Amino acid sequence: MDAARRFRIAAIPADGVGLEVVAAGREVLDALAAGSGGAFAFDWEEFDWGCGYYARTGRMMAEDGLTVLKDFDAIYFGAVGWPGVPDHVSLWGLRLAICQNFDQWANVRPVHFLPGVRSPLRKADETELDWVVIRENSEGEYVGAGGRNFAGRLPGGQVAVQSALFTETGCERIMRFAFDLARTRTRRKVSSVTKSNAQQYGMVLWDDVFRRVALDYPDVETESVLVDAMAAKFVLRPEDLSVVVASNLNADILSDLGSALAGSLGLAASANLNPERRYPSMFEPVHGSAPDIAGQGVANPIGAVGSAALMLGHLGLPAEAFRLNRAIEATTAAGVLTRDLGGTATTQDVTKALIDALA
Repeated sequence: MDAARRFRIAAIPADGVGLEVVAAGREVLDALAAGSGGAFAFDWEEFDWGCGYYARTGRMMAEDGLTVLKDFDAIYFGAVGWPGVPDHVSLWGLRLAICQNFDQWANVRPVHFLPGVRSPLRKADETELDWVVIRENSEGEYVGAGGRNFAGRLPGGQVAVQSALFTETGCERIMRFAFDLARTRTRRKVSSVTKSNAQQYGMVLWDDVFRRVALDYPDVETESVLVDAMAAKFVLRPEDLSVVVASNLNADILSDLGSALAGSLGLAASANLNPERRYPSMFEPVHGSAPDIAGQGVANPIGAVGSAALMLGHLGLPAEAFRLNRAIEATTAAGVLTRDLGGTATTQDVTKALIDALA
């Protein structure tokens, strides 16, 4: 029987454990679709882009890769990076090439504390903690503006300039995204992360826009916190957080801190969204390619499966996203934990437990 809704998904496992966790996520998603009674299905097309492709061709993705990807409903991404390929080459050649050219300007990174997973934060044992980091994903510190020069000088004379770029448009749209999300949560609060005491141009613009946008959301509580103080707040007062909105670099760092506090980077899910849907959005775990354990079958697939849940929500399947997140909670609560969480389960053990929990 043909499914009522079919979604074309581009799978890009890329490098290292990305191959293993994308395969696991696909298996779980296909099981979810198989149990839908024909309500929906996924049509997958896998692309072998990444550092292996770079070694063969000198490119991280096909020359017409963006043209090929633009007609898919979503992109399911693994991880990029491998020894022998400089990290800035692999990142800019694939992941950032997709994010920036498809204007995936909203990066959503939930910080979710799972049952059965021990957090290094003692407060998590007795306090319900759950927040989400909203990362400006198109400009700021990762815009790629700058250069290196004076290589012909004597040793030690080369100069590098790395410029951050902040625009009113970029700041306002990510802040409105954060405020709109806050209105859907139990606690309606947006915490803006800044460093305007030291970065007197870009971050002061960020602060000015935040104050202006906040006036349109009188029902949402607000605060503006310097990034170093926010790092401390993640540890000391995480119960005070709901939606945290920050620039590209600051949110990148803080979201990894949040995932570590939740128990492991292996749990960290993310969505790179083009909210206007002019281009496909991309969903990926944020743990990296982990060359030290790649190919051993012990990678944690929960970050990739959590990213798949975000993809389901984006595709208009919120009930299925909820079911998938509950399956994740049931799996960790049952003690099916990979090595990074102190357990002994393999990638396939966790995948099977997730599928069993769905059933």
